[in-house]
Amino acid sequence: MTTTDRPVIAAVDGSSHSREALDWATREAVRRGLALVIVHARTPTRRAVRETQLRGAEELLTRSVRRVGEIAPDLHPTTLAPLDFPTAALTALSRDASLVVIGSRGLGGFRSLMLGSNSLATASMAKCPVVVIHSGPSEEDEGEAAEAYPDIVAGVAADESSEAVLDFAFVTAASRPGARLRIVHGWTMFSSMLSGGAVFDRDAAAGAAARTLAELTAGRQERYPQVEVVREPVGGSAARTLVTASATAALTVIGRRRGGESLGLGLSPVAQTTLTHALGPVAVVPC
Repeated sequence: MTTTDRPVIAAVDGSSHSREALDWATREAVRRGLALVIVHARTPTRRAVRETQLRGAEELLTRSVRRVGEIAPDLHPTTLAPLDFPTAALTALSRDASLVVIGSRGLGGFRSLMLGSNSLATASMAKCPVVVIHSGPSEEDEGEAAEAYPDIVAGVAADESSEAVLDFAFVTAASRPGARLRIVHGWTMFSSMLSGGAVFDRDAAAGAAARTLAELTAGRQERYPQVEVVREPVGGSAARTLVTASATAALTVIGRRRGGESLGLGLSPVAQTTLTHALGPVAVVPC
């Protein structure tokens, strides 16, 4: 199965956040020309209640398929109801998916929490990009908001870990006619020194950061000439810029380093801050 054959997975649990995730996943599957799989994980429980649990899962999935039909009549999703914990099920399924889409909080989440445990764990462990949907515009306003805020925002580091983030961000921007891609890179005098750059000259360090961004994007701009690119080197942490930008972005894209999942080390401080406090959808891309 090639990357272009792999489906978009939408995780549903009956919450309002998961309905927003389903809507977003439906539209994204149509944009990318991919199949859609709707997944409801049935948390393992006592055998005596499994039949009732399965019946509830089937009803939820039936309602979800009907909702997809209202948004995209030509899209015919398939459904799965694995007997597993949500994060484990979605992580396993992510091996053969292009994208996993999940709400920021589920039915069991505390209202005071900005990000639920399942969404954070899935974003930290999945094998493919994960889009976490934070509450955004209402269903009626979503189309208008997408046109008003077409930007895709990508946070990048000045190394090879940004390759996957940029690839995903450019493809996403290219699938949205008129979308602008804002590429944000945070730099400090300390990071400049570590990379062998200026130690005391802020102007020189800022110039080096701008050149790094230009080098990172040069080849991709040739492949995606329809995408308008805005490079934003930011003095200091990029987290505040990314969180602010997420309020008026169709999607904010950040990276997650592979290899530290079992220790909870996949998300950098910038990525975790962005994912936790973002005001719109955030894509977490394994790098």
